[in-house]
Amino acid sequence: MPYADDLDPSDSVLSFYVTDLRRRREAAGISQRDFARTALMAPSLLNKIEAAKRLPTKELSALADEKFGTGDHFRRLWPLVIKYAYPRWFRPYVELEQAATIIRSFEVQIVPGLLQTEDYARAVLAPGRSNPDKVDELVSARLGRQAIFDRPVPPELWVVLDENVLRRRMGGVDTMRGQLERLLIASEVPNIVIQVLPYEVGAHAGVDGAFAALTMDEGPDVVYVDGFRQGQILAEPEHVKEASRTYELLSADALSIGRSAELIADVLKELKR
Repeated sequence: MPYADDLDPSDSVLSFYVTDLRRRREAAGISQRDFARTALMAPSLLNKIEAAKRLPTKELSALADEKFGTGDHFRRLWPLVIKYAYPRWFRPYVELEQAATIIRSFEVQIVPGLLQTEDYARAVLAPGRSNPDKVDELVSARLGRQAIFDRPVPPELWVVLDENVLRRRMGGVDTMRGQLERLLIASEVPNIVIQVLPYEVGAHAGVDGAFAALTMDEGPDVVYVDGFRQGQILAEPEHVKEASRTYELLSADALSIGRSAELIADVLKELKR
C-alpha cells in the first residue's frame, strides 16, 4: 500500500508531522525500509504512519530527532499529534483513559474502541462521513489508544458486552470474523476480562446505555457516558458509585469468563458456516 503522495500538511497536526517525517527521512537519504528496521517496526507499519493511517509513537519521534538531527522537533510535535487526532469533546476522556489503572466498560452496540480491529473500527466510523481522509485519521486515532496495553504496567480492562454486540454485523462477514477472533485472543490476556450479557437475561441494570468507569492512578475516579453526538464525563461521587454498582450487577448477570468465550466462539463458527 503506497503512502499518500498528495497528503496536505495543512490538513491537521498529524498530516504535518508525517509529511515532515517523510521529507526529512528522504533528505537524509534513508529508505523507508531501513528506517523501519532501525525503529524495530515492520516497513508496512512505517508506511501507514507516513500515510497518516497510524499514529506515530513517542519512541519513533525520539529516533527521528536523533537520526535527522532535528533537536526535539518531533518529540515536541508528538503530544500535539496525539491530542488533536481526536474530536475536541473526546480529548479529555482519552487523557483520563491513559492515566487509568482500571477500566470497566459496558457496551450495548459495538465492541469498545480499545479492542477493535482496524476493519471493524473503519466500519463503525465510516457511515455518515463523506471525507475518507478524516475516517483514516479517526481510525488511526482509535487504534492508537490501544497503545496503553503496551506499557510495562498496562491497565486492567473489564468489559461486559451485550450479546447484541457479537451479532450486529459491522462491515462484512470477514470484518466480524476478524473482530470476534480479536476478542477471543484478548480474553486470554491476564489483565483483560470479557463477559457477555446474553439475551436470555432480559431487562438488566444497564438499560440506560453504554458507559465506562475509570479508576485513576491519582485523583477522583470518573465515568464516561455515551451520548447522541458526543459523550459526557461525570466525576460526582454519586455518579461514580452508581456506575460501579451498575457494572457489578451487569457482571453478575453476565456469563462467566469461560462461558462468554464459548459464546463468542459459537457466533464465530456461525459466521464461518
